[in-house]
Parts: sequence; structure tokens; C-alpha cells
Amino acid sequence: MDTSYIAYHFKVKPLKPGTEILIAELGDVGFESFVENEEGVTAYIQRSEWTSSCLDDLFILRSDEFTITYDLEEIEQVNWNEEWEKNFQPIEVDGLCTVRAPFHAMPGTKYDIIIEPKMSFGTGHHETTHMMIQHLLKLDLKGKKVLDMGCGTGVLAILAEKLGAAGIDAIDIDNWCYENSLENVERNSCTHISVFEGDASLLDGRWYDVVIANINRNILLNDIPKYAGCLEQDGILLLSGFYRDDISVIDELCVKNSLNFVEKLEENHWVALRYKSVAATRHSGQDE
Repeated sequence: MDTSYIAYHFKVKPLKPGTEILIAELGDVGFESFVENEEGVTAYIQRSEWTSSCLDDLFILRSDEFTITYDLEEIEQVNWNEEWEKNFQPIEVDGLCTVRAPFHAMPGTKYDIIIEPKMSFGTGHHETTHMMIQHLLKLDLKGKKVLDMGCGTGVLAILAEKLGAAGIDAIDIDNWCYENSLENVERNSCTHISVFEGDASLLDGRWYDVVIANINRNILLNDIPKYAGCLEQDGILLLSGFYRDDISVIDELCVKNSLNFVEKLEENHWVALRYKSVAATRHSGQDE
């Protein structure tokens, strides 16, 4: 898709975790695509969504821990496929799974996922997606019912099918992500994934053995009770999209919802947590 955008070129010190925090905050105020570089990141927002005050509420720009400078330019036409193709390199996770674009050579890994991310989040390059892939590779998903909440590109749902899941629901509130997930599901010849556009309200009456939620802290704090409520007995909840400092508040809510901590992965201050449902009464397994 070609459209008119405003590009912000940010220089960030220290680069880590400053760039990750900045990207997370920019995503919350309407920025849709990001290209990281050696000095920081270039962030894009549709001109129709841009206002001169769009950066006013960013906490990181007021923080004494980081030095951030920026300039901006108007870009009349952006071919997003060309933008990400210039920067997107294939990644390999634990020697088992490769996430690549269609133009990359076929790898020798057991699980090969082909993704065209466009404006959607989730290529495996970001620490949270990478860690969620690691978590999934450790699970036995054969015959399991799986939810990928905030599916982005659909990469985690696609991996779940390749790992043997019997049925996967992939849900995202963003229309770009919904459309992109549909495309990537077809691209990977998946037949057990259903993609929906919406939020956690779609979970009423649905039950899962594994719930994946790689979103952000505030949405997780709002929706964890919903995730816990649709887990089968001994079901697994995988959470990411937040920092090490957020673990205590996330864990407190999980405990309140009959979820026991199992494992933590961490990369560059980002974390991905695994919980197990311990509620005494769960869905009997019949379809609703």
C-alpha cells in the first residue's frame, strides 16, 4: 500500500533498552512502522493520524535516563514492501525454527515460517516474539486448542499449527494485522487457523489448552482474567510484551486468577513468562 506518511528519525542514547521503550510508546500513539538502525529508530505515522502534539505524552522523552533527539520529514509515498525488504533478514531460533521472507532461501530447520509483515508486528526479530517462539518450541501442542491473542503477523499461530495444534484462533484488534495474518496463514498453507478481528470480548464461550498473548502491559493487566477464564484444566498461558520491572504486577494478577508461574525468558530487559492453570473446575472439553 502506498500512502502519505510522516517519518521521525530518532537518535537514542543508550540505544538499549531506549529504542525498545520508545517503539512501545510510539505504537500506543499511532505510529505504525519502525526501522531500527545503529543510532536509534525511524518511526512512521500516517499523515492523517499525525498531530503536532503526538509526542507530548511520551514518558521516555521526559526521562533523565535517556537522551533522545529527532527530526521529521514528510514522505509522500512509501512502498512498505520495499522498506521492510531492505531491512528484513531471516532469523533462526534455537536451530529449530526459521522466520523468513518469501525471497529468502529455504533453510534447513525443522520449522520454516514465511512472513510478509507489512505494517504488522511479529517477525521474530523483536525480543518478545523471539522468546515466545522459544516457549512454543518447548511445548507439546499435538492435538491442542491454541489462542494467539494479538496475533500481529500470525507468526505464532502458524508455528502452533506446524507444532501439531488441532485448532488455532488468531485474534487482533488492528485491521492491518487481521488482513496480514490472513495472508500469512494462506502463504504457509495452514488449514487449522481461524483469524478474527477484535479483542478479548470474542473469547466468551471459547476454551483453549494454550493461550499466547504477546501484547503490552496495560492490555495484559486488563485481559489476563479473561485469558485465565478460558483455559482448560492444566492449560498454559504464555505472556510477553513487557519489561522485567513489570513482572511483579503481572505475577500478582496471574496468581489471583489461579495461574502458577513456570518459567521466565529474558532478553534486553524484555521478558516472556509461562504460567499453568491450577483452577479446580474447568471446561469438560465438549465444544460449546
